[in-house]
Amino acid sequence: MAEHDLTSPLLSPRYSDQPQTVLTVDEDSEPSDQSPSNHQPPLQTHNDEKTTLTSPNPYAFLGSDGHSVPAPTTVDPFRNGTPFISGVYEAVKIVLCLPIMLLRLVLFGACLAVGYIATRIALEGWKDKQNPMPKWRCRIMWVTRICARFILFSFGYQWIRRKGKPAPREIAPIVVSNHVIYVNRFSPASRKNAVNEIKRRASCDKFPRVLLFPEGTTTNGKVLISFQLGAFIPGHPIQPIIVRYPHVHFDQSWGLISLAKLMFRMFTQFHNYMEVEYLPIIVPPDNEKLSAVHFAERTGQAMASALNVVQTSHSYGDLMLLMKAAELQQERPWSYMVEMAKIESLYHISSLEAVDFLDKFLSMNPDTSGCVKLHDFSRGLRLKACKLSEEIFGFLDVEKNGSITFKQFLFGVAHVMKQPLFMQACELAFAECDVRGDNCCMKEELSNILRHAIPDLNEDGVNKRLGPSTL
Repeated sequence: MAEHDLTSPLLSPRYSDQPQTVLTVDEDSEPSDQSPSNHQPPLQTHNDEKTTLTSPNPYAFLGSDGHSVPAPTTVDPFRNGTPFISGVYEAVKIVLCLPIMLLRLVLFGACLAVGYIATRIALEGWKDKQNPMPKWRCRIMWVTRICARFILFSFGYQWIRRKGKPAPREIAPIVVSNHVIYVNRFSPASRKNAVNEIKRRASCDKFPRVLLFPEGTTTNGKVLISFQLGAFIPGHPIQPIIVRYPHVHFDQSWGLISLAKLMFRMFTQFHNYMEVEYLPIIVPPDNEKLSAVHFAERTGQAMASALNVVQTSHSYGDLMLLMKAAELQQERPWSYMVEMAKIESLYHISSLEAVDFLDKFLSMNPDTSGCVKLHDFSRGLRLKACKLSEEIFGFLDVEKNGSITFKQFLFGVAHVMKQPLFMQACELAFAECDVRGDNCCMKEELSNILRHAIPDLNEDGVNKRLGPSTL
């Protein structure tokens, strides 16, 4: 993250998916000797998207009139800027800081142990979790707070620059912040229960202020990704807090590096910088209490402007895709991110479903650039080389360059699944195979149907597609 004065943002906020103007150029007249084969059709006007226009649409019977895929983004909100030790200065500094690292490690371990014991004592025997913690227990928790500050000290945050003032709890009961340093996001509660708990705690003055990280995961701080809506659904005033980690030689953000390596690098710095700024309170008008999306957008714009970064449609789902691709040793794992917040909004595809689709896509053996060609596409889906396979591939290949990316694959599949007649067509197809009416489809019945769709399909081809004899 670039260093700059807190009071002077360098850039105005803007979205990474801001529409780009594409001009439509039409010739008023064309030479009479121009042959139709040399005639180039005019460009179609669209907003930063490429649309299937020329290939036969194999899904027209479902009501599809073609689909579009947003242009790929070059932004990677999860990439650590300094994953490796480089430069003489950094190497010498690490050597000089090794004795200091040992002292910091001892301090970290001691504070972690004392804080854990204090927390256990404060929580021991406390069963009334629906009400605020008794005062005597809160006093014991101050030991944990002090230990937490010393833990930050051990990581090199000897002082933390602060700007602005926190608003009183009765004015802004909810605080939201950006998310850079690792925090365990796991919670056993469902989303509905979590939102209800936020409402309950924010509405009761006896509880402390509610601190939430609406991004839902860590980033490198160079962008602001999409917000989860839990903090905004209750409709209470919110005070945004932004946290910066200025650096030159060492990026402190959580990325595709191990926790041990990140801790080692932090322990071997003379000082790590942290800046905290309290922004003005954002109060939702009465008519926006039912519009959590708009409330979240306003808050995000305020935070992005103060941070001097852009907003993207990435979410925790993109991190899941990134980690999956890295786990399977893909050469460019970041190319499999698709801005999941946009997918979820348009097609209601969950992050877990997207990971499943990524598994299927990776089974097609994409090349080093993350693209799949027709042969591998057909082999991965066990499709016979025929006109129908080519039409399906052409439907996904919106750029018409003979290959598809995971983003094109996911958008195309999600588009087909969203069609109003998709489920009806699946039910009718199964009913056509279930000739005996026992909700069971035998292999020979389904093979007969497949041969109508895929001509010249032999018995080996049927067996490869069906597997077990009963489906």
